[in-house]
Amino acid sequence: MKQKVDFSDKQKQIARIAKALSHPARVYIIERLSILNSCCTSGEMIGDIPIARSTLSQHLKELKYAGLIQGEVEPPKIKYCLNQENWQLAKKYFSNLFDNSENYEKK
Repeated sequence: MKQKVDFSDKQKQIARIAKALSHPARVYIIERLSILNSCCTSGEMIGDIPIARSTLSQHLKELKYAGLIQGEVEPPKIKYCLNQENWQLAKKYFSNLFDNSENYEKK
């Protein structure tokens, strides 16, 4: 009988990142923050995106959970920025994933 293996930490992290990027609002947030490596508050974003402030907060929470963004507390506001280290790691993970799938298809 074949023994089941657990998913690796890397596989779990890739899935967490993919989930975080699975909504267009979150993709928009990442795009906005990646432009010139800028930071902004939720109040600065809310005028540009067709969702409620509470919904935006939930999307920001998901992106933070995945490690893709970080919040810098500047009372009374929080400025959100890309987490550059994790963003580079995510790019590497997905690049490797897509490269490996292309190699698999060529066999």
